[in-house]
Amino acid sequence: MRDMGSWLSEKQEIHRRNAAEAVFEDVRTAIVDRKLALGTRLPSEVQLAERYGVSRAIVREALRSLQTLGFTQTKTGRGTFVVSESPARQLGGGAYSARDLIEARPCIEIPAAGWAALRRSKEQLASLSSLCDRMDDEEDVRTWVRMDAAFHGEIAEASGNAIFRKVVADVRGALSTQSELVEHVRGRRKASNAEHRRILEAVAAGTEEDARVAMAEHLLEVKRSIIGIADERRTAPKV
Repeated sequence: MRDMGSWLSEKQEIHRRNAAEAVFEDVRTAIVDRKLALGTRLPSEVQLAERYGVSRAIVREALRSLQTLGFTQTKTGRGTFVVSESPARQLGGGAYSARDLIEARPCIEIPAAGWAALRRSKEQLASLSSLCDRMDDEEDVRTWVRMDAAFHGEIAEASGNAIFRKVVADVRGALSTQSELVEHVRGRRKASNAEHRRILEAVAAGTEEDARVAMAEHLLEVKRSIIGIADERRTAPKV
């Protein structure tokens, strides 16, 4: 096993996908392959930013996903430490676990989409359409994640149901954390955009059942991604 210093000294060229995704994947691979051993304190944000030739904001983005997956833990005043070589069974999402969101979202967002198809205003439809268009063109993950959460919030708003609106607003932070993680690990942005577009089309057509089905299919794909991430158990070679 090489020491952490030799790993850190290897400059990395970041070209593929989004920069934060590439940083996340490289550090995750180093942990799984035991180049960064359990208990190791990761280099500082400044050191990692220098290694990858990216900003500290991009490094922080990657570190958030590593912690959400359970690979690392940040201790205030001490730094970020490697705590696992495989993903946690229960993925974090702010105040709510991945299981919390998987179980609750269909109960709220599927009926909300159906009601949105029947009750949405022209202004709300225009806002949803604009969000979908901008998400198709957006390259920055953090910006896209905020738009993703906003889309689901707009659907709840368009449902005309104050309870749906309040619940979705309350879990918005957790949805963003989950969305960012799925994008980093699974790269679902393009597929998610297409699913959002189908929800929008059903809402625009005023077809309640189609809107419910489109939202159900979208949430099912998110669920499959989250379960897949939690179930990943790469076996690192013994050294």
